[in-house]
Amino acid sequence: MIFLEINPELNLSLPPDLLERAAQAVLAHQSIAADADLTLVLTGDERIQALNRDFLGRDAPTDVLSFPADETDPQTGRRYLGDVVISLPRAVEQSTAWGGTVEAEIQLLVVHGVMHLLGYDHAGAEEKARMWAAQAEVLERLGVPASIIRE
Repeated sequence: MIFLEINPELNLSLPPDLLERAAQAVLAHQSIAADADLTLVLTGDERIQALNRDFLGRDAPTDVLSFPADETDPQTGRRYLGDVVISLPRAVEQSTAWGGTVEAEIQLLVVHGVMHLLGYDHAGAEEKARMWAAQAEVLERLGVPASIIRE
C-alpha cells in the first residue's frame, strides 16, 4: 500500500494517483511483493530543509529525501520500505528550469526516491549508471521521457 501525506497548504493540482502510479511502477519493475508498504510525503521547502539538516547535516532545501526502513509491521506482518519526502516548490522550480512539466518532475522524484528505498545509490559511476538505467525504464513505462533524468 502506498500511503500519501500531502501538505494541505500546497494547493496541489496534481492527481494523487500520479504519485501512487509512479511508486507502484518502481515496485513492479523491481519485482517487489504487493504486500510492501511505503509513504510518499509531498511538502514545502521548510519541512524538507529541516529534515535535510537534521538527518543529513545539510541546512538547505532539496528536491527529494528517502528514509529507508525495510521493517515488518508487527500488527500486519507487511513489509514497510520507508518514506520518500518531496518538496513541491523544488519540483515546480526544477520543471520550469528544465522546460518540463510538474507532473513529469514529480514522477521522476517519486521514482528516484523509491529507488533509494530499494537500495539504489548514485555515489559511484557504476552505481549511478545502474540506477539511471532502471529509472529510465520505469519512467518510460509511465510515459515520461528518460531525457528528464539529469545529473
